[in-house]
Amino acid sequence: MQIGSIPLPNRLFVAPMAGVTDRPFRQLCKALGAGYAVSEMITARKDLWSSLKTSRRANHDGEPGPIAVQIAGTDAAMMAEAALYNIERGAQIIDINMGCPAKKVCRQWAGSALMQDEALAVAIARAVVAACAPHRVPVTLKMRTGWCQQHKNAPQLARQFESVGIQMLTVHGRTREQGYGGQAEYETIAAVKAAVGVPVVANGDITTPEKARAVLAATGADAIMIGRAAQGRPWIFREVGHFLATGEHLAPPLVAELRRLLLAHLQDHYSLYGEPIGVRSARKHIAWYLRALPGGEAFRQHINTLQDCGAQWQAVADHLDALGQRMDRLPVASAMAAAREEPEDLAA
Repeated sequence: MQIGSIPLPNRLFVAPMAGVTDRPFRQLCKALGAGYAVSEMITARKDLWSSLKTSRRANHDGEPGPIAVQIAGTDAAMMAEAALYNIERGAQIIDINMGCPAKKVCRQWAGSALMQDEALAVAIARAVVAACAPHRVPVTLKMRTGWCQQHKNAPQLARQFESVGIQMLTVHGRTREQGYGGQAEYETIAAVKAAVGVPVVANGDITTPEKARAVLAATGADAIMIGRAAQGRPWIFREVGHFLATGEHLAPPLVAELRRLLLAHLQDHYSLYGEPIGVRSARKHIAWYLRALPGGEAFRQHINTLQDCGAQWQAVADHLDALGQRMDRLPVASAMAAAREEPEDLAA
């Protein structure tokens, strides 16, 4: 499939998650089978663009294309300007956030709150498309099924978004009211797919290769987007790709491979964040990788006491060396673990 004129290697996408899908994580997922990854959301507020947080989110150094950047805001002109700001910094695709359910985002009427004001939502989409058109940068959009159970307006909005030039739509199978609770439903995603001619991506509760196949069949979607299930398990993309192609499961990763992947991930993470932020922000990734493994919870508690990157990296190396003496390969139970709890600031 492709987005506009940009071809993609496959239909397995990484969901944008604030505090998670930074450049090191996106690059790792792409190396392990993801065909496409969207950045953490970048605010349309110009006064925040010079902040260290935004500059890190806008960092695409060495990242293989296509570079997709998600922007969030409530003002059409500001969103158009944010799109141009990110194009100047390497964005090849702009994604509009109308799916984030976080209270701190929705209180500003951004993210999924925009689905309550269809006229404003469409005006924002139109303005961003117009700003990107001269640069031949396609615009995509991520949304929920609706604001609440009684108002699932994703199919109606999808048609309007397509009419103003949005070139791909991703739908998380929950309302904003649900947050990340309950079960994702896929009937509304199927209705969106039936309503438009642009590619549609299904998102929500895709945690196993079997679930990926089932969701594609149920929705008719062109692609699937995986978020929480990739936390600590970035190889899920190659597992899903292999299963969709062959109907067979890959063996879980070797402990030696996990050691190599995690230590390389940490080095890249530290290089982006430095001290002391790097050591603190890496803790969640380490916990996700290791907590389902023998000794994982005790090690998580130990890791949280370490205050510098070098000590943290060495502790992980030593822990995995010891684990590798006990087992060659990760147990199936941990390799196929269910999705984690959603971090508070997640923007999927």
